Amino acid sequence: TGSNSLRIKACQRLRAFCYIWVSEAQTEFKRVAEENVTLPCHHRLGLLEPKSLDIEWLLQVSEVDQKVVITYSGGKVYNDFKVEQKGRVSFNSNFLAGDASLQIIFLQPSDAGQYTCKVKNAGQYEWTHITLKVLEKPAKPKCWIEGDLSEGKEVSLQCNSASGTAPITYQWQRITDEEGKVGHLPPTSRVNISNPGQVLLKNLTQMVAGSYQCTAYNEAGQESCTVQVKVRYAQNIGMVAGAVTGGLVGLCLILLSVRLTMKRKEKKRYEEEDTPNEIREDAEAPKARLVKPGSSSSGSRSSRSGSSSTRSTANSASRSQRTLSTEATPQIAPPRYTQVDAEGKEMDPKKVDHASLKKTGASPIMVPAQSRAFQTV
Repeated sequence: TGSNSLRIKACQRLRAFCYIWVSEAQTEFKRVAEENVTLPCHHRLGLLEPKSLDIEWLLQVSEVDQKVVITYSGGKVYNDFKVEQKGRVSFNSNFLAGDASLQIIFLQPSDAGQYTCKVKNAGQYEWTHITLKVLEKPAKPKCWIEGDLSEGKEVSLQCNSASGTAPITYQWQRITDEEGKVGHLPPTSRVNISNPGQVLLKNLTQMVAGSYQCTAYNEAGQESCTVQVKVRYAQNIGMVAGAVTGGLVGLCLILLSVRLTMKRKEKKRYEEEDTPNEIREDAEAPKARLVKPGSSSSGSRSSRSGSSSTRSTANSASRSQRTLSTEATPQIAPPRYTQVDAEGKEMDPKKVDHASLKKTGASPIMVPAQSRAFQTV
């Protein structure tokens, strides 16, 4: 009936005749995954002997092996043969009256294959073959950019869908306005023939900046993704690099300045702790008085001056000795003293007669050798 011509075959088995109705043409169905489908199977054997009616749907899983999907036998329906299809397959409502079509809901790629509907009753058989193709639309593709987005450089726009029924076709377009309207790619773009999901953008300028959309599609449907191309100015790159370099140099200078300041403070504190009694370099040297010959008062003053000068010189020599010893310099020899008579003349210490000095009422005066340079003869 219809496009399917039926052929009657007669066979003799155990002295009985049987008739087999076979559909010569195979029907093909294409459906998208997660949709529903009804595979047709009509028969004329329901009214012969209702209790002996047997309906069976088989799925060809290999060249020599078939697996039962659903069956009606002995007045009961069994539909739990294939675990992947359990709960998703069923007969049409009037399968006893002649419509044994198979209903599959929420199609999965594993449902694809060649199905056979076999109906038998009272020694008669009817067969129907149907090929089911389950199409899976492309998964939402992933878009990304590879390359340098600087002016004058080259980048590639990449697009790939992880799953979907082959063949999957990719198409890149440029979004021309905020409403999502798409247009042609820039003249400098090149599509990779061997990989349509790749587009090359050469000699980048601000004219090619914007949003680009990739669409992956096949027989089942399509999905798309977008990517933003932002071209960087070459001068901006130089300014950023200069700013980064300047910032690093400034930071190094600050750290160096802090380090030098800390070292200077440590050195100053060490010097203050190490030399607390040093003589100031700008302090005045003790003044010496000139002694006039033939004056007793002058001699007395000279004696006092000589004594104070002697003490001052000794103290200065002592301080100078400590200072020089701190600076690791050779020590200065202590000053030599000479005896001076009442008239201010120098006397040889070896020839001094202390008895005569006592008779004359003169007292020996010790004058430092350094002060002799200031005495007037």
